[in-house]
Amino acid sequence: MDIRPEEITSEIKKAFEKYRSYIREESTGRVVQVGDAIARIYGLNDVMMGEALIFGKDLYGMVLNLEEDSVGAVIFGSENPDITIQEGDVVRRTGVLITIPVGEALAGRIVASGGFPIDGKGPIATDKRRPLEVVGPGVVDRQPVKESLETGIKAVDSMVPIGRGQRELIIGDRQTGKTAIVIDTIINQKGKGVNCVYVAIGQKTASVVAVAETLAKYGAMEYTTIVSSPARTSASAQYIAPYTGCAIAEEFMFSGKHALIIYDDLSKHAQAYRQISLLLKRPPGREAYPGDIFYLHSRLLERAGKLSKEKGGGSLTALPIVETQAGDYSSYIPTNVISITDGQIYLESDLFYAGVRPAINVGLSVSRVGSSAQEKAMKQVASQLRLDLAQYRELVSFTQFGSELDKTTQAQLTRGEKMVEILKQDQYKTLSLAKQVMIIYAGNKGYLDDLPKGQILKFEQEFYKYMEQKHSDIEYEINNKKALSEDIMRKLDSAISDFKKEFLL
Repeated sequence: MDIRPEEITSEIKKAFEKYRSYIREESTGRVVQVGDAIARIYGLNDVMMGEALIFGKDLYGMVLNLEEDSVGAVIFGSENPDITIQEGDVVRRTGVLITIPVGEALAGRIVASGGFPIDGKGPIATDKRRPLEVVGPGVVDRQPVKESLETGIKAVDSMVPIGRGQRELIIGDRQTGKTAIVIDTIINQKGKGVNCVYVAIGQKTASVVAVAETLAKYGAMEYTTIVSSPARTSASAQYIAPYTGCAIAEEFMFSGKHALIIYDDLSKHAQAYRQISLLLKRPPGREAYPGDIFYLHSRLLERAGKLSKEKGGGSLTALPIVETQAGDYSSYIPTNVISITDGQIYLESDLFYAGVRPAINVGLSVSRVGSSAQEKAMKQVASQLRLDLAQYRELVSFTQFGSELDKTTQAQLTRGEKMVEILKQDQYKTLSLAKQVMIIYAGNKGYLDDLPKGQILKFEQEFYKYMEQKHSDIEYEINNKKALSEDIMRKLDSAISDFKKEFLL
């Protein structure tokens, strides 16, 4: 058998044609130092700020420091607690920024700061993802805040109204009812087409569970996502928690829907970032916080807003919470966040312990969006309320000196005392716009001036029942027209007079 050289060459060529070589190029580095969820890496010369890194198989991190000869990164927790990082481990680039799963599938779920579920209900069925950090919408992409976001709390809706797309700070000492206000606000969004995100930063796990159970009890978990990064988690997990929540809420806003996000609270967020920054050997500034602590919160809160009609008209309302120490709202973090937000609700310990709940200090609380985001009916009855209560507080301080009072001053004190009683409200008992308007109207018109202080609460509760049973048309008209016409006011005056006679008998 003759073997010709051409045949051998032909077979070799065919074999080469079937063969393909695949070369994969990877940028890798090695861990030179690790501890406290912070890693220093050598060799990643072409990495980006905020880029996701892979440590081993199932552990991710994010670049936070770009230095001349090394890279500083924060390490996020894994679903597998047995996975650890050691010096000398290989670190791989991903070439992409950190992204978070988003979408309707997250409603009713509790997730960790990385976006993975921790509620035992299985994986989240969504293929949508959003970057952890993005630049907020520009001026051209926004429109003025003019649509009301009702909290169901009389003192808030009447004196410090919140609009869809606003950023309203809730500030006060611990145990003054800050979380109570935001939980009531979430509960009041039922049936109003507002998707809610509650971000718990550095809270006790028991507190987060209690919030979830309360929301489930009142049917609010159907439209709420909880992002939990409790105190036992690392500082890096607490640092990205609010950005995770914001990415989830932004998906609703950019889909033309309305969203509400709660950051509870940004004081602990700032402390977590300070810890990370000190571990990364960044130079400390005032109160040992790094120089970019203002930018930390401004870039987060600037992502809230009301989008223009061309962009879908969606909105993201932010209610950040900041905790003060002994009422000192002039310290570093509170003043920073006050300057970023569109107003603040200041809760005072003295009022809280005196039984005024919610314990809102009228003089220090303000909404910079103001009445432009308030329903006309509420504007009609509450326009003078804020000023009257501020004057009442001044008069109470003045009367402590024991001087004799004229009739006008006595009348102001009586009216102020009754209005303070009217604005008291129990937790989880949110009210419709009509109910709030009717009781404030009754107070403004002096129908409660001659009632004993202890009878106000009973009067209010029975008044609501009376109006539902005998004058449901008035409540219906106010809720739908959102304004008080002359006809409605005449009907309301007549109804209040009739009820008061029954009540006194």
